[in-house]
Amino acid sequence: MYILNIETSTKNCSVSIAKSGKTILLKEIAEQNFSHSEKLHLFIDGLLKETQIPYKELAAIALSKGPGSYTGLRIGTSTAKGLCYALDIPLIAIDTLLVLAKQINTQDALIIPMIDARRMEVYTAVFDRNHHKISEVEALVIDRNSFNEVSQKAYLIGDGASKCKEVLSDENFIFLDEIIYPSAREMSEISFEKYQNQQFEDLAYFEPFYLKEFFTGK
Repeated sequence: MYILNIETSTKNCSVSIAKSGKTILLKEIAEQNFSHSEKLHLFIDGLLKETQIPYKELAAIALSKGPGSYTGLRIGTSTAKGLCYALDIPLIAIDTLLVLAKQINTQDALIIPMIDARRMEVYTAVFDRNHHKISEVEALVIDRNSFNEVSQKAYLIGDGASKCKEVLSDENFIFLDEIIYPSAREMSEISFEKYQNQQFEDLAYFEPFYLKEFFTGK
């Protein structure tokens, strides 16, 4: 039972193919100038050719739904919807912050994934050690009082975390040296569970979770 997972909410263009919740093959690239429109379809085609899995054997398409880059989310959504319509298979949507939080396994700490929203703003939420969300997703402008309610050790991860390191100096906060992006690798287990529970989206009306309105400027 194969599911194709698509993650395009950040600079990382990431696609995986999974069988019964286990990632078989992953293709991804994180570039400063978003390359999703150029790479996404090539990655999908390459995955299926390398694994010798025909499109008709896909049971569902899973999409990282946001929050994140407006353009990246639109590209991922249009691709996922197009495949679902063409193959007559269901669409599964996954919280991008959960996908990011899944990259940390801990027994004694909280996890605070952060996606860069420009300047000192991030998209964020707080997860417990079992990856259960314990705070609402928000677009938060970081200052020294942010996360004052967190009174235990917490991992801060994502491309939004690095710019907060100088501001958030609480000894409870643990920053990783490398920048971590959401990856389709962590989507495999989540999408399989949602498939088993038949947690599918309405193809006609599904929209990504932008969190904020999109504004254009010069």
